[in-house]
Amino acid sequence: MEVPTAQQIVGPRLLPNTSLSKIEEQVVQCQRCARLVAYREGVANTKKREYVDWTYWGRPVPGFGDPNAWLLIVGLAPAAHGGNRTGRVFTGDRSGDFLYKSLYKAGLSNQATSENIDDGLNLNGVYVTAAVKCAPPDNKPEAKETFACSSYLVQEIAGLNHLRAILCLGHFALDAVVLALRSNYDMGGVKAKFSHGGVLELGQSIPAIFCSFHPSPRNTQTGKLTDQMFQAVLKKIQRQMKL
Repeated sequence: MEVPTAQQIVGPRLLPNTSLSKIEEQVVQCQRCARLVAYREGVANTKKREYVDWTYWGRPVPGFGDPNAWLLIVGLAPAAHGGNRTGRVFTGDRSGDFLYKSLYKAGLSNQATSENIDDGLNLNGVYVTAAVKCAPPDNKPEAKETFACSSYLVQEIAGLNHLRAILCLGHFALDAVVLALRSNYDMGGVKAKFSHGGVLELGQSIPAIFCSFHPSPRNTQTGKLTDQMFQAVLKKIQRQMKL
């Protein structure tokens, strides 16, 4: 399927005073994609043996973090037994373990772990979300599903009034972010190329885009992404934002 243009993104636009909690309500109630609805609810009903005593979230997973964030971190989608289980993005799986430990080391969170929505985690100047809000089969959203979810990312970006930088975790996130930014900013014919540590600066009014390999177990266990590499990206963002 051909990926739609930014002008085709459907869904309500944020007014300047619209809160992130309103976006969260919209996300949690979303039923747009039948395949994703069936999958996320099926996983929540069958569960994983080690989580058999859990009551799975089994719904779309909204963004999480500081409403006054200057940095937005965007991943691909919730993990079937991670965010889809816990109800918080990047929580309950090894990708999240890596991410929040790194944010803590960089002084961007009050604790190094994220286990459930009541664990007391607070982020400092950071908001975390996913390009697609539902866990997809094989961790692979279809183009039409990514399209259907685009308006939520557009709203999140618009709702973060102090946003200065966006960190894209992987090529998929970069494509989703560029598409979303095109909906609110004149970006001309710019073509974003993904590279770990790469930076795309498009003007003072547009958040700077930074890139990192996704902290998936495949990447972290093979050494494609190390703690040192990710810390270097976070330090680079803080340095360029003069923090």
